[in-house]
Amino acid sequence: MLENKDKTIIQGQVIEALPNATFKVILEDKREILAHLAGKMRLFYIKVLVGDKVKVEMTPYDEKKGRIIQRL
Repeated sequence: MLENKDKTIIQGQVIEALPNATFKVILEDKREILAHLAGKMRLFYIKVLVGDKVKVEMTPYDEKKGRIIQRL
């Protein structure tokens, strides 16, 4: 598996659940973004609820969107 060095991983907290496994997440630096579940989290039916702390993977191209890769 190739790993791109451009991606950044930051922690946040889920503040709202939206349709289609999309969530509003507030990051440690007080930014609010939209994040969707990573494929492995959907595959293994890992549930994410409002109030959960999560790790979000982001690219430098779009600072308003991310991908939830782990529930803490």
